[in-house]
Amino acid sequence: MLADRIKALAPSPTLAIQAKAKAMRAQGIDVISFGAGEPDFDTPERIKEAAIRAIRKGHTKYTDASGIVELREAVCRKLKRDNGLDYEPADVLISVGAKHTLYNAVVALLNPGDEVLIPAPYWVSYPEQVKLVDGVPVAVPTEEADGFQVDPGRLAAAVTPRTRAVVINSPNNPTGAVFSPAALRAVGELAVKHDLLVISDECYEALTYEGRHVSIASLGPEVKARTLVVNTCSKAYAMTGWRIGYAAGPRALIKAMGDVQSQVTSNPSSISQWAAVEALTGPQDEVAKMAGEFDQRRRVMVPALNAIPGVTCVTPGGAFYAFPNVAGLFGKRGQGKPLRGSADVTAFLLEVARVAVVPGLDFGSDSHIRLSYATGLATIQEGLSRMDKAVRSLEA
Repeated sequence: MLADRIKALAPSPTLAIQAKAKAMRAQGIDVISFGAGEPDFDTPERIKEAAIRAIRKGHTKYTDASGIVELREAVCRKLKRDNGLDYEPADVLISVGAKHTLYNAVVALLNPGDEVLIPAPYWVSYPEQVKLVDGVPVAVPTEEADGFQVDPGRLAAAVTPRTRAVVINSPNNPTGAVFSPAALRAVGELAVKHDLLVISDECYEALTYEGRHVSIASLGPEVKARTLVVNTCSKAYAMTGWRIGYAAGPRALIKAMGDVQSQVTSNPSSISQWAAVEALTGPQDEVAKMAGEFDQRRRVMVPALNAIPGVTCVTPGGAFYAFPNVAGLFGKRGQGKPLRGSADVTAFLLEVARVAVVPGLDFGSDSHIRLSYATGLATIQEGLSRMDKAVRSLEA
């Protein structure tokens, strides 16, 4: 009785790993999880207090389906302050997290058979959301040797008459790659030439470790006019459970996305919206402090991964993920079972090392696994020590 699109839908592997690790812990098994895609820090107190004030003031009713004007104004101020971008509140949509924002976009944009170019490795939800609206995701490979930089030449070669959009995610999940301004400029020129929409997922903007984040929308008026900038309060402010994402872009598209949202969820939580106003407009000290902590963890995790036999890892420039290449383990045997791909490596590490990671297969590369360093240094060191010991026990 299920629709064909549901039969082809892949569930989120990240959530599945988290659930499995949680279930093992409930059984008394000591599992270290590197699967979580959320900061381990608590939401700053000033943001919590703003939510409490909102409740006490009675801000507990429906709001405009596209979000309260105060939050849309706050988004405009943030985009001007941090990215040099000028928008008006009518150009902004507030949604139930950035994932919801992205889904609103593909519903509003794509007809059956329309294609979306997605540089690979990619966040697992991009292709699945496109498929849910009967669109066609087109994976466009990047090269590990180039630090997983987006390749404008390959994108250009993948354009067809059915191409409607290209997804840019920098800093990138899962690789941590930060795309260079030159590469972004080339993608913008491609979009202008072929009349494509650029969907720019900038959720990890605050976690750019070397230099400043560059939004592709800031690279000229023609590019900005065809770019949907997507961001969230989840990562920068440790607000994953508050579920507030936002988009700014062409007004006609924003209105269409708002119309979709009005028929599916109505407004995001009124209380979370008022908390987000404080997040975006209040002091930003906590953001820099959190980014500094993640940077320190990155500098511990990557060398430790590279010290494991058969494992190599490119240093990520942003986000809080490492994406090591584990192809050097393929063909080896653990507990009598051969390792043939990232899913086998993931299962081996969970069973033997009691360490949960996410297989790269779901991100578009079966040669890799993803580890989140959104956890304490002591946990990182213990988990990597377990991984190293387990890998050294493999049989040739």
